[in-house]
This record gives sequence, structure tokens and C-alpha cells, in this order.
Amino acid sequence: MAIYEYVSPCHFGLEAVLKKEITELGLEIVSVEDGRVTYRGGEGAVARANTFLRTTERVLLLVAKFKAETFDELFEKTKALPWEDFIPRDGKFWVAKATSVKSKLFSPSDIQSIMKKAVVERLKQKYHQDWFAETGAGYPIRVTIMKDEVAVGIDTSGESLHKRGYRRLASRAPLTETLAAALIALTPWKKDRVLVDPFCGSGTIPIEAAMMGQNIAPGRKRTFLAEQWKNLIPAMHFARAREEADDMVLRDVTLSIQGYDIDRDIVDAARQNAILAGVDGQIHFQAKPVAELSSPKKFGFIVTNPPYGERMEEKTAMPALYREIGETFAKLDTWSYYIITGFEDAQKYIGRKADKNRKIYNGMMKTYFYQFQGPKPPKGGKADRAESRL
Repeated sequence: MAIYEYVSPCHFGLEAVLKKEITELGLEIVSVEDGRVTYRGGEGAVARANTFLRTTERVLLLVAKFKAETFDELFEKTKALPWEDFIPRDGKFWVAKATSVKSKLFSPSDIQSIMKKAVVERLKQKYHQDWFAETGAGYPIRVTIMKDEVAVGIDTSGESLHKRGYRRLASRAPLTETLAAALIALTPWKKDRVLVDPFCGSGTIPIEAAMMGQNIAPGRKRTFLAEQWKNLIPAMHFARAREEADDMVLRDVTLSIQGYDIDRDIVDAARQNAILAGVDGQIHFQAKPVAELSSPKKFGFIVTNPPYGERMEEKTAMPALYREIGETFAKLDTWSYYIITGFEDAQKYIGRKADKNRKIYNGMMKTYFYQFQGPKPPKGGKADRAESRL
């Protein structure tokens, strides 16, 4: 069986979360860099990584890494790669995306054009033909250049892995499913504990928590581009991954997850999304403001993404909102709460310094994941669990 290296990108600041997921799949970690993890596995690793990884946007089959400081060097080194081992005679191939950071080659469009030409020239030589119909399966090439080091991969996922297939309706500024899953993974929450999102929007955090609590693989009900690669990945690997995912679902578990939002329409959308995800019976959604949040239960968790004034006209409302958040959460004195926000004065108005603060880049936006940890449950209680932290 062929052994390949794979690269999965993630949000900057969440590399440790993705590394842990990959390790738990039994795959070998090769390297961890800013915004990506490289790992090694056989043909079946493509199917299992796409099916089970919650915190990456895609799985790339790594073709090569090399250094290039000029476009001539980029062309020649790309042309020297064994593209015929990956792309069949009728394969459709293009450079879908190029990114460059702190490198001499910085024009994405030029990088894409030159690399496409180099691949064509290589395949012309190997297949002894001057024209390619490109009527077969797709092999989108992605390249990242970081400090003149070029990493070339072929996208095995197709549509981004954050598209689980359940979110048809979204709030104005939703978290991606991959980021929501990573935030939950950064907390000690377990499926026997209460979890509440008082700013749930279209329901991404509660739905991802419910999927995690029921052990539902994020890619269980979707397809991936590499399933069309008959020359590389036998179809049986994807069938086995889906069978494994079905067998792992915890069907008799009962969760205590709630999602609240002041917008009734978006709460209705969250309910519909939960139905599509197959977890509607595990989440209670309700329209109500954060000031009305209360619970008789102890040692619960709040994981939430409140507004943080992305628009100028909203910024003046932020101090009052975060003051209200602080006052409301303080009443839940045994609870732990975890807030992702781009509002830099959040701690000031919440009225409490976070026990832990992780910087996370949500796209190009710098955000902070403030972690306010409550007391641990008494030993021997139902909620008593070892709480390892990344």
C-alpha cells in the first residue's frame, strides 16, 4: 500500500487541536507549522481524515516541498515533479489557489499561471501528447509559499470540510463549523455536562457540540473529491470510513445543550439546521436575551460568540453588552464560560480577567478566546471528570 504525506490547514492558533485529532486517528505527525499540520498515512488515511477531522477545512495530498525564489526556479522545480503519478491522462487539473507569505514570489495569479504551465509541460513529456481534454476527475492543485518554501498539494476534499451539509440558513456573521468544533475541543466539556450558547445565531456551536456528544463524524453524510480518483484511492476506503462512522454514533445518549438568541427568526433557522444535522432532539433552542439566562444546574459550560462590533455603528453598544454578559454570567457562579470575540475590551466590561486567553485568527480577523474557568465539581459526583487542557 502506498504511503503519502497529507497537509491539513487550520485557523492560526488552533494547530494543537488539529494535531490531537490527527493523532487520535492513528496517523503519524510529520510537522506542525503556523496554520497547518503535516502527517503521514496510507491510501485509507484520505477517507478517514476527510470523514472524521472536525477542525480542518480540507485534506491535501502533498506532492512536494521545495525552495523557490524566482519564477524560473518555480517553473523548473514544478515541472520536475512526478505529476503523472497523481494525474491521469484525462484528469482535469488547475492551480485552484496560491498563497504567499514573506516570500520573493508574491503574485498569486502569476504563481498559478506558471505552475499550470509547468504541470502541462511535464505531462506532455510523459503522456506523449500536446493537448489534454481534461474530461476526467478533478485534481485541483493548491500551493503555499512561506518564506520562499513552496508546499504543493492536491485537494482531496473538494468543498471545504466546514460544509457538513446541515447549515442551509446562517446568521449574519456565523462561525464556521470547524472553528466552533475547535473552540468546544479547547474546553473540558463532556457529554454529561450542560452546555449553553446564549448568542447561538444559526446554531453552529450547539449543533457541533451535539455531534461531538453523539460521536457523529462531521463528514459522515457528504462526499469528497478524491472518491473520483480511481487511479489513486480505491473506493473501498471511503465505504469503510462511512461504515466506521455509522458504527461509532452513540444513539442512546441524552445531552443537555441549549441555544438562545434574541432574534426569533434566527432561532427558527437554528432549529432547522439542527434537524438537518440529525441532532434536533438533543438541543433546546429558545428566543431570549442574554440577561434572562439562568439555570438551576451547576458546573455547566457556556461557549459563545457574542457580537463584537464589526461595524462602526455597533461599536458604541459593546461596553453595555459586555457589562450585561459579565453580570449575567457571574450569577452562574459554579459555571465555566468561554467567549470568542474581537472586542479587545471584553475583559474590562465583563469585570473579570480571563484565566486563559488564546489568540485565534478567524480568517484575517484577530480574535481572543477568553476562558473563565469555574470551580471543579466535587469528586465522585456525576460531573467529576479529568479535565485535560490543550
